[in-house]
Amino acid sequence: MSTLEDRLVETPQADYSARNQVKPSRGKRVMKYIDAAVCYGASVAFDTIQYFNRFSPNPSFTPKWTEKPLLKSWQKTKPVLGWPRQTDSLCPQCVKEARETIISGAVDWTRLLHQKVGEVKANIIERNGQVWMVKDCPQHGKTEDLMAIDVKFLEWIEKNFPGRDIPAHADKDLHNHGSSTIRHGRGAVLTVDLTNRCNMMCDPCFMDANQVGYVHELTWEEIMEIMDNAIKIKPRRQMSIQFSGGEPTLSPYFLDAVAYARKIGYSSVQAATNGIEFAKSKEFCRRAAEAGLRFVYLQFDGVGNDANNHRQIGNLFDVKLRAINNLHEAGVEIILVVTLVNGVNNDQVGSIIRFAMDNPKKIAFIAFQPVSFTGRDEDITPERRLRQRYTLSHLANDVKSQVGVTEPTRDWFPLSLMGAFADFADLVHGPGADWGQVSCGCHPNCGVGTAMMINKETKEYAPVPQFLNIPGLVSDMQKITDAGREKWFSNGMMALALLKNYNPWGAPPSLTLMDIIRKFDKSFGLSGKSYGKVSGDRTMEDIERRRKDPWNFLFVAGMWFQDLFNYDFRRTEMCIIPYATQLGEISFCAYNTGIGWRKIIENMYKTASVAEWNKKYGKHGVYAGGKSVPLDNYAHNLVLNPVDVTRVRVRGDEPETAADEERLARQKTREAQKMKQMMDELTFGKNLGTDEKSELVKIELAHRGR
Repeated sequence: MSTLEDRLVETPQADYSARNQVKPSRGKRVMKYIDAAVCYGASVAFDTIQYFNRFSPNPSFTPKWTEKPLLKSWQKTKPVLGWPRQTDSLCPQCVKEARETIISGAVDWTRLLHQKVGEVKANIIERNGQVWMVKDCPQHGKTEDLMAIDVKFLEWIEKNFPGRDIPAHADKDLHNHGSSTIRHGRGAVLTVDLTNRCNMMCDPCFMDANQVGYVHELTWEEIMEIMDNAIKIKPRRQMSIQFSGGEPTLSPYFLDAVAYARKIGYSSVQAATNGIEFAKSKEFCRRAAEAGLRFVYLQFDGVGNDANNHRQIGNLFDVKLRAINNLHEAGVEIILVVTLVNGVNNDQVGSIIRFAMDNPKKIAFIAFQPVSFTGRDEDITPERRLRQRYTLSHLANDVKSQVGVTEPTRDWFPLSLMGAFADFADLVHGPGADWGQVSCGCHPNCGVGTAMMINKETKEYAPVPQFLNIPGLVSDMQKITDAGREKWFSNGMMALALLKNYNPWGAPPSLTLMDIIRKFDKSFGLSGKSYGKVSGDRTMEDIERRRKDPWNFLFVAGMWFQDLFNYDFRRTEMCIIPYATQLGEISFCAYNTGIGWRKIIENMYKTASVAEWNKKYGKHGVYAGGKSVPLDNYAHNLVLNPVDVTRVRVRGDEPETAADEERLARQKTREAQKMKQMMDELTFGKNLGTDEKSELVKIELAHRGR
């Protein structure tokens, strides 16, 4: 469990549970009985039809967006799972030493394409009900790290892994990075770092923004080339194109890049941002939305000023609220992104989920990211690393303890389970589709998720797995997909499967069967009905039309990026968040940690030194040291929980960040030097300036001589 569990203030869970205790109308209660009867009939119908449907399945077709046929469920491959198991990992110290030889020019970077630089074997084992990674380097010794605090949770997650996506192909020039090469699927989010400049000074920061001594900023020609290359790789699935940094809004090409991504066919364009520029200007939000920005991946540390003061910006929580308000008004959807550090801010898990539950018209996705000790934290001490390590199993337990909803081994699933839904959508969309359905085919140790269905008006809610048997639905859906029948038969069978696995008594009081069917159709575009366009030519009318859906499907995800201490190449091979760079597309973890492709590539293609950049373009503004962001207006219409807003965390004496450790190390060095000086004075009479000190030394020496 969380190390903060015994320090949490009382949370207002009762107020949220009461939302589901409102007595529905007589008509709604009657509908629940009708729904139950329909579900029973659908179950009988599905099983009867499927008895015959399983015979003589149609062969898989090869759609336009891939050169390989669609995979049946039994054709999907899986990495070795369970424990004990052995995998390929890295020695943290060997990697840092090898990286420096490449950056310094002593060794050519192409060595990484042909040699297993810094690689060691790692064993993943069970120990006292937990899961650990243990590895030995002949030169630097043993490294151990925690993978899960609850072995049963990780067993459940791995059990529900449906298998890998179609192997990557037509990718020789873009996926060529030795052991770090991506080998499976297409990914779900293609990340493009427009610049390494940032207007904040965060700790932790996986890219060490503003600290590396140089500027790495893509030109317009490089941005276009990177995105043009991206659509050459197959399978050509829809992805989110995510512009990142640094702070992507500092790039002069940010809006142009958004528009170009839409132009070449990507329906989901997003920005990973701290929100400062969006909070400062409604006009900037409007221009971004018009360019085609669909989502903002908004850094969000917690609810209230105390939860944000470690960022050293005086009004950062106000900035977040204003950014959310402005972006939603402009038609951009918001994803809250939270880096979680054990014992530092994981007490905010409940507060952030309640914030989303209180504002279902504006927040539909929360992405929790257990901390990756990279960038400024790569030299973390073993003591702080083990104290602050936060895993996906921590997240599932914190959601249950802090919010009072979801069961870790019932309501959480690997993100890759969405691949089964993508397979069905690919079947229904047919061989003529230009793009494949977006698919999350990551390793089950990489990401997990759960979801709640929330009414946007009444705010009644329920965890989706409470009323929808997810494993049963996935199993039935795979049977339909494997049979490979035509579109309308498959859609009809899918509707029966939904009804078969739906439990109306576990759903929110006013949720109906038709609400479920419409929500599923809206997400995967199965019937062809328009709920408002998401393509590049969408309008504000399309956005408002999609927002009229009375139910919010609040997705709560955990994405755990690797670091040198828990690195697993089986995860790298299946990465769903590749970085698009001047040297091709590289796994998120291989780029930001692993051998450290980021530092290597940025040094190879750096634009200028910071001094040269500042001389030519001037310094960009950085908000740090308590400096506030100037806002012309602090107004917002978000609902805030007063208990969560006013919470103050009890802080311990241990170092929490790399900066804390550096200060502590400097303090210890000063104390050691002072102690040495005193001992030298007492022992050898060095630097003595008075007769009194000389006499003290004589006394001490005489005392020691006895």
